[in-house]
This record gives sequence, structure tokens and C-alpha cells, in this order.
Amino acid sequence: MSEKNREGKRTARDRLAEEREKQRVKDRRRRGVIVGGAVVGVLALAAVIGVIAANSGDDKSDASGAVVAPQGAVGKDSLAIPVGKDSAKSTLTVWEDFRCPACKAFEDAYRTTIHELTDSGQLKVEYHLATLIDKNMGGSGSLRAANAAACAQNAGKFTPFHDVLYENQPPETDDAFADNGKLIELAGKVGGLVTPDFRKCVDGGSHDSWVKKSNQAFQDGGFQGTPTVLLNGKNVFGDQANPLTPAKLKQMVQAADKS
Repeated sequence: MSEKNREGKRTARDRLAEEREKQRVKDRRRRGVIVGGAVVGVLALAAVIGVIAANSGDDKSDASGAVVAPQGAVGKDSLAIPVGKDSAKSTLTVWEDFRCPACKAFEDAYRTTIHELTDSGQLKVEYHLATLIDKNMGGSGSLRAANAAACAQNAGKFTPFHDVLYENQPPETDDAFADNGKLIELAGKVGGLVTPDFRKCVDGGSHDSWVKKSNQAFQDGGFQGTPTVLLNGKNVFGDQANPLTPAKLKQMVQAADKS
């Protein structure tokens, strides 16, 4: 075979090998694109599944986190905390906000009379908690204090803790009750209230949703502000022409008790 023919055959083989190598490179690139696309697809699917799972988790949490009423709560949707004997002929319905200065003024003026009437079995009080000041002034002290009061209800110590909160109410512009530590410190003034369960309830906001639902009920009720005080369903507080006094409240309750 001539040298020219041999050279021609080598050139042909080289060209063939070169073409095969180019084809292998193309195949590798194509497989890389396919695999890369598959990986991206899997990651995208995983991300979608993650979002769905996260949303499902939120929905489940909302559905289960639901509204947890404190023990012994009564009334529609269990939004009232009762104080006094069920056999009492008169019921005082009180809508309050623990940050509300007017509520403190009401409590300071009527606390002794209300305790006297509930202790004697003549009056039952149903407390409804609102969070108006949080909305008006900003902060979360109304919510945090109301949750803590609901936690105290679980321990059977709502009334003394309720009184302690009003006796130690900060200025309206001071959101001191937003600090759970402060609320637990005040709870220390009520014998036997500060327990691990109480701390967990306060710090965990166990009754936050219940408080929010109570506040919504206040808004839906069309009331003008806190405190709103009803005696046997009739608004008896805030009438400037015929102002309520502790003595008048006592007289009305005693009159109902005798009838």
C-alpha cells in the first residue's frame, strides 16, 4: 500500500474518531441537561410541597389553636368569667379592659360593694374582657393582662388577681402589662397563684384567641366603651342624668333579691 493511501486511511480514521468524540460530548451534555432539569423539577416540586405543608400546618394550628376558654367560663361561646353563686337573682355583666383608667375608677369605687354582694349570694358577676386600649394607644398590655387573668381563672384565683391588676394598673400610655414577667410578678401578690402551670399559661398565651374573640364580641355588641356595666341586662352605668353609685347598686340588687 502506498504511503499516500495509508495517510488517507489514517485521516479518515481520525475524522471518524473526532466525530465520535464530538457525538459523545453532545450526548453527555444532553444527559446533563436532562438530569439537571430533573433535579430542578424535583427541587421545585419539593418547594411547592413545602409551601403546601407549611400552609397546611398553619391551617391546622389555627383550627386546633382555636379558642381555648378558661375553666368555668360561661355564656355564649364561653366568653364570660363568672364570680358569685349561680343561685343569685341578679347578674352584673361587666365589660372591662385592664389598661382602661375608667375601668380602674369603676373598680376602685365599686369593688367593696360588689364583693359584699357576691359573698352574700345576692349578686353574680360575669366579667367580659376587652382590649380597646391596645388598639387606641398601641401595645399589647390589654391582651397580655387578660390572658393572665384567664390563666388565674384556671387556678380558681381570678377575683384576687383581677383586683391586683387594677390596684397596680400603670398609666394608660405605659404598656407595662405587655411584659409577662411583670404580670407574673404581680401574680405573686396572690397566694398560691404562681405555679409552673400558671407561668406556662401566661408565657404561652394560652387564652389569647379567647381574649380576641371576647373583644370581637364587645365590638359586635355595639357598646360605646369600657367599662360597660349591665344589671340584669340593663345598662346602669354612665348615665350622667342618673348616675349609678355603690349605694344605688346595692339597693337595686337587694330589691331584686326580695322580689
